[in-house]
Amino acid sequence: MTSAPLRIAVLVPCYNEEAAVACVAAGFRAALPSAEIYVYDNNSRDRTTAVAREAGAIVRSERRQGKGHVVRRMFADVEADIYVLVDGDATYDAPSAPRMIDKLLDEHLDMVVGLRIDQSQAAYRLGHRTGNRMLTGFLAWTFGRDFQDILSGYRVFSRRFVKSFPVLSDGFEIETELAVYALELSLPVAEVETPYYARPEGSFSKLNTWRDGFRILGTMLKLYRAEKPLRFFSAIAILLAAVSIVLAIPIVITFIETGLVPRFPTAILSMGLMIMAMLSVSSGLVLDTVTRGRQEMKMLAYLSQPALKRN
Repeated sequence: MTSAPLRIAVLVPCYNEEAAVACVAAGFRAALPSAEIYVYDNNSRDRTTAVAREAGAIVRSERRQGKGHVVRRMFADVEADIYVLVDGDATYDAPSAPRMIDKLLDEHLDMVVGLRIDQSQAAYRLGHRTGNRMLTGFLAWTFGRDFQDILSGYRVFSRRFVKSFPVLSDGFEIETELAVYALELSLPVAEVETPYYARPEGSFSKLNTWRDGFRILGTMLKLYRAEKPLRFFSAIAILLAAVSIVLAIPIVITFIETGLVPRFPTAILSMGLMIMAMLSVSSGLVLDTVTRGRQEMKMLAYLSQPALKRN
């Protein structure tokens, strides 16, 4: 008895991608003939939906604005064994998809990230490249593992990953959240080099280097606080305690020399800061226990999904 072939779904979130979406659908149709291509429109004001449908894609919509909302909807709705997530701007290399899928299957991975190798100066703006390196370095320092391109929008997932991943972000921070989830649970992941092209004529980027960079950095700090609460609140406690000690030293010296405490407001402030430092450490200890419980629940949800096997 032969087992059924693996179901592959190509997930394409789109917002005003009339100029590129047909190229994306055709490229992945040629690279993965057996795959189903899903285009999720996110309130486009052009002909994205019509063009995608004409190109043979399965077209659906998500009304809540933001890539995170679209990915949440796609992960919940689409049933498959292997998921290919790619932006609808025709900047990613469709022929790389079979190679990424083979790596996922051969090495029993849960996520393969397309490591972008830009093919032209216009493909990867300097500000985006610099911001990506800074954020990638911060993630490696925070979570202890080195991704080279955490903001890549080209990824291949196992069903196990997709159906256990709790999407919380609503915008372009979703890529950071995917990376942190994999690091948090120590899931098997890898990166594969893939060409990265400039957008086709008539297609325009929706990214803002500074605005989206700060949003992504804010997401990383929130995830750091949520996933590493003891380290986060201990750092705050050390800062508060240091300020408290600096304020207290002159007061203690004066008291030793004269037996008087002439600066009561400073003494009260120093004492208050030290109390806050102790409360911060206590909060970190309590939240660390809560976080461990959440991680166990996430791991159980992950393990409840069957492992992916090559037929």
